[in-house]
This record gives sequence, structure tokens and C-alpha cells, in this order.
Amino acid sequence: MPETPPLLNIRSLVVHYGGICALNQVSLHIGQGEIVAVIGANGAGKSTLMKTIAAVKSFTSGNIDFSGQPLSKDPYRVVKGGITLVPEGRRIFAPLSVRENLLVGAYTRADRKELDKNLEEVFSLFPRLKERLHQRGGTLSGGEQQMLAVGRALMSHPKMLLLDEPSLGLAPIIIDSMFETIVRLNQEMGLTILVVEQNASLALEMCHRAYVLRTGEISMEGSGKDLLEDPRVRASYLGITS
Repeated sequence: MPETPPLLNIRSLVVHYGGICALNQVSLHIGQGEIVAVIGANGAGKSTLMKTIAAVKSFTSGNIDFSGQPLSKDPYRVVKGGITLVPEGRRIFAPLSVRENLLVGAYTRADRKELDKNLEEVFSLFPRLKERLHQRGGTLSGGEQQMLAVGRALMSHPKMLLLDEPSLGLAPIIIDSMFETIVRLNQEMGLTILVVEQNASLALEMCHRAYVLRTGEISMEGSGKDLLEDPRVRASYLGITS
């Protein structure tokens, strides 16, 4: 049987901010139906990687293919093609209601008859959003805003979901619930997910495979289980020295 090509394939990616090289020769791949994590310290380039895939940030050289085709450099076409980013810090539209925020997520879609169905799917994942349907986004708690940001992304009907620091600023009990939802999206909906996360332990426990990003370069890769047990990862990212 021929090997199935990856859904997302990044080769030798180089990204600059002015004269500073933020990503240097980064190569990674994600198969259909995988959860892949990227871990690393602050400033390692994790958010830059996500913004580059979403075409929010341009790259200097390298290749990004999605579903076997070069990825568009137009953010609108990236979303329409099946990749949606949940950005770091959530970035919901504070003056808009929960419903309005969710409908903004469907701006690339023409199948308007399906929107009510998709809204109900989001509400089944996040019942709290249905309770807050007409409440302004800016008045929600941090956890509720993260639910709204993920729900908004799901309204675009993505093939791949990009999650940038989904645990940032959340209480531990909300973090656990959010990660359970990520696993549910993968297992029940078959959604392919790329997550960058500073909480390395949670990310590695959840994912199928992971990459370690260090000062803009991939320094390690492997299964989540293997990296959890690697003494270098345990010492550098999990705070475990024995």
C-alpha cells in the first residue's frame, strides 16, 4: 500500500522579522486525523509558525503544502481551503454578542442553510455559549472567551484547526476541560489539530506526535509518549530533573 501523503507538509521554512530570523529551516508534517503539538520556551517561534501557516505572516523561503497543493498566501483563501487559526489571547470581538462572534467565523462559507446546524454542534460542545448567546463577548469569563474563540473557528468548517496557546490565562479546571474538548474534536469529528502550547506536559499527554522548537529550529521530534519520557524534555520543559 502506498503511504498516504501528509495533510500539511512544511519543508525548510524560513521566516524573518526584519533582520531577525524567527524560524530557520523548519520542517514538519501532520497526517490526516492527527493531533500534533509544538512545544518550546517563550520566543522559540511557536506563534510565528502558526501565523505563517495561517498566511498572517509571510515567509522568506521554504514550502508549505496542504492537501497536496501549495498553501495560499492569502489568509482568506487559507480559511476557505480548510485551515483555521484560534489565535493566542483568543481575540474575540468584544462588542459583538456570542452569536455574532460565531457567525463571523462562517464568513467564508456560502452554505448558509447549514449554519444553524453548525451552531448547534458548537453548542453541544460548549453549552455555556448557548446560555450566553446574546451576551457581549467582552463580558464573558476567560474560559468562556476561549470556548467562543474555538467555536468561532469551528464555524468555518475546517479540515485542520490551529490552536495557539489554548491554556493561556485559564484556571486549571478550565484548562483540563479545554484539552478534553480538543481530544473530543479529534476523536469524534476526525478533526486534524496542530497545537502550540507552553504547558508541555498537557500537550504531550494529549498529542499523537510532537516537535520541540528551540530558538526557531526543530530540535527534537517523536511521539508524545516518547518525548514525555525523554530526560532532556523532562529537564528543560517539564521541570523534572530525576
